[in-house]
Amino acid sequence: MTVIIAGAGPTGLTLACELVSRGVPCRVYDKADGLFVGSRGKGLTPRTQEVFDLLGVGEQIRDGSMPFPSFRIYSGKEVVAERTLAEMFGTPVPDGPQHRLIPQWRTDKILYDRLLSLGGEVVFGAEVTDFHQDNESVTATVTRDGSTETARADYLVGADGGRSTIRKASGVGFAGETFPSERTLIGDVRVTGLDGVFCHILSKTGDVTERFALWNLPDSHYYQFVTNMPADQVPPLTIESVRQLLVDRSGRHDIELSDLRWISLYKVNVRMVDRFRLGRVLLAGDAAHVHSSAGGQGLNTSVQDAHNLGWKLAAVLAGAPEELLDTYEAERMPVAAQVLGVSTTLHKADFRPTLEPAPAIHQLDITYRHGPLALDDRAEPGRLRAGDRAPDVPLPDGRRLFDVLRGPHFTLLAFGMATPDLPGVRVQPMEPSDAYDIAAPALVLVRPDGYVGAISGSAEAIHGYLKRVAAP
Repeated sequence: MTVIIAGAGPTGLTLACELVSRGVPCRVYDKADGLFVGSRGKGLTPRTQEVFDLLGVGEQIRDGSMPFPSFRIYSGKEVVAERTLAEMFGTPVPDGPQHRLIPQWRTDKILYDRLLSLGGEVVFGAEVTDFHQDNESVTATVTRDGSTETARADYLVGADGGRSTIRKASGVGFAGETFPSERTLIGDVRVTGLDGVFCHILSKTGDVTERFALWNLPDSHYYQFVTNMPADQVPPLTIESVRQLLVDRSGRHDIELSDLRWISLYKVNVRMVDRFRLGRVLLAGDAAHVHSSAGGQGLNTSVQDAHNLGWKLAAVLAGAPEELLDTYEAERMPVAAQVLGVSTTLHKADFRPTLEPAPAIHQLDITYRHGPLALDDRAEPGRLRAGDRAPDVPLPDGRRLFDVLRGPHFTLLAFGMATPDLPGVRVQPMEPSDAYDIAAPALVLVRPDGYVGAISGSAEAIHGYLKRVAAP
């Protein structure tokens, strides 16, 4: 196999889909016996929805999710406030797709089914426990059914979560902090006694710092519960304890909890690796950065790690310069650092609304403008620049630009210029618009991950750029 991926969560499955769709053989190993069964990472940002659309699962994600519900705040049985996501966090709502709610187990299942349809595979009950590498390959040690075996590949990607074995074996630093006095309890239960589809924030007095939250999950009989507590007051992880916490926090005996499907207790960590790449070993998702769940940034950032890495790995394996892999760290490390800052700010705000300035949690403003792959040689750049996300716009034939971008190829947007012959590049004639304030004549090269790579009036500049980032 060409790539080994440790971990079959959203990060590993997204990466595997990216690779297999580009004809790259890979194998995913996961120590669990099957896909994750809980709702943990349940909110999808607008940008992650665009990524899933480009990956070919946008329709399934939309069908399996719902618009992000409002927050309903209670004082005992009385509803004292209802606030939208934008009102709760003071976050401006961008045009286009809005945040959606979908349990993580369903996201994982959609990605898993997509991987299988592409011809990929996941080996469950098998953990990558160690590795060694040389100049030509990496050999992973895999533990399965009490015995060990080895698997050899060109690259190994650690997507095995916050307690990543691959990260620990690599020896990279994982600096940051742990909030030692605080724990978060989360799980899935059936609920009776609540009306409406909301994030129900239950408390005795309306003080959201002492709360028990219950989130409706779409197309499901289950709710996700979330509650924080001091580290020295953690109860047994049982349905009885969860029921008592609900009563203690809300004062309500009319809400019934049953059928505990999944439960987890975790510490709040804010940590990030000092390297995303160690030779032929790369880290992605929670294996590279962990933070508070506030703002719902974790799963989304992890999926976008995989989206950034996938096309680069495939290009290098097809003959592009190996230095392209160094741009994964150069582009994603600043994003991870920014996300850690946003989620920590929201965590410390503890559901107190209208932060100033409002943190952007939609992730549409993530940019690689200052990264090594941004080429913009215009004398007067406009609002849209190389490194920015390529916006979706309607096309004259009734399609949308994302219909053209979808797939493993580069796309050349031609504004009033003859299109050069570029093998493997899809060409789309364009007219200037509010989203694309591009003065003709100009060429805009969109990378396979939907970010603008280059903007230039020179076909030769586009040719030279492609030599750096694409296989011959």
